[in-house]
Amino acid sequence: MDKNFKSGFVAIIGMPNVGKSTLLNQIAGQKIAIISDKPQTTRNKILAIYTTDTEQIIFTDTPGIHNPHNKLGEFMVNTANETIGDTDVVLFVIDATRKIHDTERKIVENIAKNGVPCILAINKIDAVEKEKLLPLIADYASMYDFDAVVPISAKNNDGIKTLLEDIKEHLYEGPAFFDEDMVTDQPERQIAAEIIREKMLWLLDKEIPHGIAIEISKVREKDKITEIYATIYCEKATHKGIIIGKGGQMLKRIGQMARGDIEKMLDKQVYLELWVKVKPDWRNSDFMIKNFGYTKD
Repeated sequence: MDKNFKSGFVAIIGMPNVGKSTLLNQIAGQKIAIISDKPQTTRNKILAIYTTDTEQIIFTDTPGIHNPHNKLGEFMVNTANETIGDTDVVLFVIDATRKIHDTERKIVENIAKNGVPCILAINKIDAVEKEKLLPLIADYASMYDFDAVVPISAKNNDGIKTLLEDIKEHLYEGPAFFDEDMVTDQPERQIAAEIIREKMLWLLDKEIPHGIAIEISKVREKDKITEIYATIYCEKATHKGIIIGKGGQMLKRIGQMARGDIEKMLDKQVYLELWVKVKPDWRNSDFMIKNFGYTKD
């Protein structure tokens, strides 16, 4: 390994739906964080490990910072805010197609208090005219002296190389923290559960997906197939009916879509069985939140 090898931790922060998870997956080179157009898709910290011959950068994708309405939301926002002070570089991701939100101004204030090097990544530049970026950059520059401002399109892998080079400038010489072939710290069971939740975010409307949690109850390995048994928890009996669908068609569709991505991850044939149960108001239960894996430990 190069004697000038650099390593460090980078926290990806920002409001919901600015493209943090898409960026994380692009850097990792595979799906490790789920994506949807619904807010609060990411609920916990997810690590993506980027390793080359000269550096190892550990990215943390945090939940989108928003105004929480339940204990799960409070956990998500606290997770994101606490990550800012416990990192080497902050990567603040914004959406080039949106006006600056008051929450983003508060994020900048929090960054300033912590004094951690911060890079502003202006995402979704593929969706705006270039001349509209300059006023946006000027507005953010008036709020804080960012260490770098990088326009990117996470979806199209545009500007990512420049972003990685700017991040490396703020890392220190040091050892690799993970094996070079690791791309995430997420166990396969957890990724499988999140893939199932992603498909539900895609297929179901309005509030139903936000009241959903997935528990992988059993994984059984056989020679040519992996059997996965999962329970979907929702908050209302009416939601259960919608998730199952007429004649079980919606649940079947969720399972088919999820199985495809899980097979790609495991590189193996998968048998996926889904069950649906009701747990009223679980998002306000400290016990249930911890039971579903939303914990700092």
